[in-house]
Amino acid sequence: MTALLHPLLQAAASGLLLWLAFPGGGAMPALLAVALAPLFATLRLGMPRMAALAGLSAGLVHHLLLLYWITIVLSTYGGLPWFLSGPALLLLALYMSLYWALFALGARLALDTLPPWACLWLLPALWVGLDWLRSLLFSGFPWMDLGYALAGQPLLIQTADLVGHYGLTYVIVLVNLLVVLLLRHRRHRPTLAALFLPACLLLLCAGLYTRQRLAEVKTLTEEAPRITLGVVQGNIDQAVKWSPQQLQKTVDSHLQLSEKLAVDPAPQLLVWPETALPHYPLDEMLMRRLETLLLRHQVALLSGVPWLEMSARPTGKPPLYNSALLLDRRGKVAGLYHKSHLVPFGEYVPLQELLPFIAPLVQAVGDFSAGTIESPLPLGDARLGVLICFESVFPELSRRWVAAGANLLVNLTNDAWYGRSSAPQHSLAMAVLRAVETRRSLVRSANTGISAYIEPSGAISARSEIFVPWAEKRGVALLDEKTVWMRFGHLFAPLSLAAGFFAVALASTLRRRRKE
Repeated sequence: MTALLHPLLQAAASGLLLWLAFPGGGAMPALLAVALAPLFATLRLGMPRMAALAGLSAGLVHHLLLLYWITIVLSTYGGLPWFLSGPALLLLALYMSLYWALFALGARLALDTLPPWACLWLLPALWVGLDWLRSLLFSGFPWMDLGYALAGQPLLIQTADLVGHYGLTYVIVLVNLLVVLLLRHRRHRPTLAALFLPACLLLLCAGLYTRQRLAEVKTLTEEAPRITLGVVQGNIDQAVKWSPQQLQKTVDSHLQLSEKLAVDPAPQLLVWPETALPHYPLDEMLMRRLETLLLRHQVALLSGVPWLEMSARPTGKPPLYNSALLLDRRGKVAGLYHKSHLVPFGEYVPLQELLPFIAPLVQAVGDFSAGTIESPLPLGDARLGVLICFESVFPELSRRWVAAGANLLVNLTNDAWYGRSSAPQHSLAMAVLRAVETRRSLVRSANTGISAYIEPSGAISARSEIFVPWAEKRGVALLDEKTVWMRFGHLFAPLSLAAGFFAVALASTLRRRRKE
């Protein structure tokens, strides 16, 4: 029993150390260099199933700590009792941990059969490939991959415009594996040289690139055309947000904050959060007040809005969208985007016919339809690519917007669902990497925070606290360059999956041959 328990506790320490490294946990990113080392050190202990259990143990500890806010979403706002929301968190954490278990199995096989230098380069690829696979399966849940833990360190994330946040994850895994392999082979100098020298060269090249690139991007940002935006954070309590008595107060609070921002010089665009307008068109009185604000200050408005497309279906139930609406300075519709990647169990409930016990959740979240990404929303020199809430988690969506011509990304979100948890910090961290990957300014307007202005370098020039009203006016750069990641660097993750599977297949073949 002790022989089983000790490796599992050691592996679980990796899950704890990672949480301590992450924003919203201990926020100690230096731990990323060694957090996975306890797990990696256990992979060759005992039978292969022990490696899988070690990966599962580390992943379970990490994801239970990382995703605890799921219970807040499901119980406080989703209407599920604790005896259902608790197991739901456990099931999600187990699902996320399965990828760690698969990695651990593959890594154990590779470490037993492949040369250490091959493991050093191929096993980080396996980790990245499995992360990418998780972003696709079952609608995808790529929440807080390892690379996002560096979001608050602009000096360390500039290579994301080459290989995305997955490249940062690759380096983190490589450094941890390097520590373990160097200790394991510390008495064999040729192996030490084969491990240490190429890894140091990679890190040196990354350091030189990030320093030079950061300076270049800052220069480009200073010289680029700019647009002045006013971001509003209304801080509307989710518990009363949709009550009929609150709808006018919701709009009023955003109007009052906007009036404060619209003093000379007025911004060119006001940005309100996801579903800040309770429906469109508003009733006549509220619509008149909104038009008056836009006309008097000659400012446009981008706001989240639930959109019922009455013209789409002459008969039957018309589709409901979670949308971003752009109104021009006269209050007329100038652009519209319907959210294309919906949140399972957040904006629609899969298999609801087969799961009758989740009826309260269906009533709470509604039943939205998905839109598509087409052309950016135009506003003068700006072309807006809009990411609504959960969409900022998916790098492919920001890539599609920029490929379609967007020179500015705007993230409209309502993070009130998360309560006073770590999730708003996670959302901000993932948005930072979207800015760096595409080299676009990214502006966040969140109902209860965290709202922020993110520069193309990934630096945050202004941000709000959570659960406070907030309004801020700033100029942002409009960049048009296409990064390496935009052109072909986004293929790094799927190619990593292929390389990781190749490593496992090769190791399996070599193992069979040894037994013959």
